[in-house]
Amino acid sequence: MFAIKAEGLGKQYRLGQMHSSIDTVRDHLVHGLRTLRTGRTERELIWALDDVSFEVAEGEVLGIIGRNGAGKTTLLRLLSRITEPTTGYADIRGRVGSLLEVGTGFHYELTGRENIFLNGAILGMRRSEIVRKYDEIVEFSGVEQFMDTPVKRYSSGMIVRLAFSIAAHLEPEILLVDEVLAVGDAEFQKRCLGKMESFGQAGRTVLFVSHSMPTIARLCPRLILLDGGRLIEDGPSEHVIGRYLHGDLGTSARRDWRDPASAPGDEWVRLRSARVVDSSGETSDVVDVSEQVGIEIAFDLLVRGAVFPWIDLVDERGIHVFSAMDTNPVWTEPRDPGRYVTTAWVPEHLLNEGTLHVTVSVKSNLLGRKPWRHAEIESALTFQVVEREGPTARGDFPGRIGGPVRPLLRWTSEALDAEDDAPLVARPRSD
Repeated sequence: MFAIKAEGLGKQYRLGQMHSSIDTVRDHLVHGLRTLRTGRTERELIWALDDVSFEVAEGEVLGIIGRNGAGKTTLLRLLSRITEPTTGYADIRGRVGSLLEVGTGFHYELTGRENIFLNGAILGMRRSEIVRKYDEIVEFSGVEQFMDTPVKRYSSGMIVRLAFSIAAHLEPEILLVDEVLAVGDAEFQKRCLGKMESFGQAGRTVLFVSHSMPTIARLCPRLILLDGGRLIEDGPSEHVIGRYLHGDLGTSARRDWRDPASAPGDEWVRLRSARVVDSSGETSDVVDVSEQVGIEIAFDLLVRGAVFPWIDLVDERGIHVFSAMDTNPVWTEPRDPGRYVTTAWVPEHLLNEGTLHVTVSVKSNLLGRKPWRHAEIESALTFQVVEREGPTARGDFPGRIGGPVRPLLRWTSEALDAEDDAPLVARPRSD
């Protein structure tokens, strides 16, 4: 049984300014004379969404990703009945709650309390139902002391808190959420993500738009990828995120230099390939925090010499995560010319969620303490670290943990001068 079925959805817009200011006879005459003199201006038509078809089952949590301008928000607007499609249709079964823009459906002259009842009515709720949920809505929003203050005096973060709380607690069968959650603070985002997880577990349908790959991979087993208004990929989150990071949509987890003459390097070394691999040795754009990940480098040594592979990892904020070199003693002695392949294995439960860029190099100690870079490609590889399930350093904490690394440490504890008779026994983790 489907909750949403879209068939050939399309939305066309006309570029250029509409003459909405023409509202008097004089304005019409002036505009008409100008049109006769200069001719009618042709305005370009664009398809913000073009022939998009998909189906969402009841209780499914579906993620929507794509670059800015790909058509994600337009799709949610069509599904929310905010605007009508130019072509196609969407069959929606169930009550829809949506959070697409800051303050959608709010009257800024009314108080927070009044907007809860107004927004609830817009969502099709009875007054008795809103009254029953009122206390939960207010508590979740965290803006209790401002409920009798006009919304026009709220900050954008406060409006988002209240809007999401209303949409989430009035029990819609289908919840549509745009990237607007990014406006809220970190603590509120954690609570929102936890709420959406509980929605999926309760069998409600969720469509979630986000640019955060770790967040969307954690919440959504299935993703659709939009680009230029078209649906270009629909499938498991790992596969679709990988497609998003490939080619014209981003960088990839594999690079090859087939022509030896143009391959990066010098008269000593030429890089031939680099890739991100999972524990089974397969190329992978997406890895789980609980699995090891390998950075494989293949290079040609053109003359006999002592060289060593090197990698640098940088996160999406430009923070240098770490550098590593192959310290195997075989690289301290001169090697014969030939093709060499080496893999650096990053252990599980070390990297944090997010996008990581890998610089690959082959160096030597020709200059003493400062190594000589014979071949190097900055940000040669990109891969995504996500958390799916299983014991991790997050434990039961629902929010994001900051920092470029997130190791799973072993803790020991004891209780001192505690009144509780039960001793606090340290239980070493087996994972």
